[in-house]
Amino acid sequence: MLLAQISDLHVRPEGRLYKDVVDSNRMLDDAIAHLNALAPRPDLLLVTGDLVDEGTDAEYAAVRARLNRCALPYLVIPGNHDDRRNFRGAFADHAYLPPADAPMHYVVDGHPVRVVAFDTTVPGQHHGDVDAAGLAWLADTLGRDRVRPTVILLHHPPFSCGIPYLDKYMCRQPERLAEIVAGFGNVERVLCGHVHRPIQLRWAGTLMCSCPSTATQIALRLTPEAVPASYGEPPACLLHWWRPGAGMISHTSYIGRFDGPYDFA
Repeated sequence: MLLAQISDLHVRPEGRLYKDVVDSNRMLDDAIAHLNALAPRPDLLLVTGDLVDEGTDAEYAAVRARLNRCALPYLVIPGNHDDRRNFRGAFADHAYLPPADAPMHYVVDGHPVRVVAFDTTVPGQHHGDVDAAGLAWLADTLGRDRVRPTVILLHHPPFSCGIPYLDKYMCRQPERLAEIVAGFGNVERVLCGHVHRPIQLRWAGTLMCSCPSTATQIALRLTPEAVPASYGEPPACLLHWWRPGAGMISHTSYIGRFDGPYDFA
């Protein structure tokens, strides 16, 4: 099974720029065209939060118009920039999503790889967190199938990435989440977004991967005195390819036009 992942789309109302600088809507158009042209075509697209920037109905109308042009079936989870009620209303036809007044935890079976989505958002806040009810749901859901390869979707990373202005907004109480995930050896990946950078980490006995943004990338500044900044680095998606007997391998696929191909490897 080939899974594609995009994150942190930050779509704006039609005609508006992200942070008054970047055309994030056009960049999502480019990402959708890129995904549609991939060969082999991914079986499923995972969208790991911050679909829009301010949670408005106009933004959700704009993101739905673009995702509707995607040739891949897709699953969505909210991020800290999403409004839970408006998010649920925009994806009312996505029957796997819980009601708007509940955390957006869900599981999708029926594929070679099981997809478990765990909502780390805290309405009205930019950091993530976990609670006892959510952790109990996760433990029960993972416990129902200890064999099939599984990916867990989050928005917030449950680890410190070393970029100080991002670490303030990570998922809090990560040790509680790690304790549960570590009990299930069939978890192939934990996938997140939020940090607008590709980051990998051995975590809770599995591999944690964060996805770049389809818009801007947050500056890689690892010093304590670093100030927040972003760059127009190449956007990208992740491709997670699972094969029986081989496990899961993850690739970064850059979105855009680049020099080449050259006749050497």
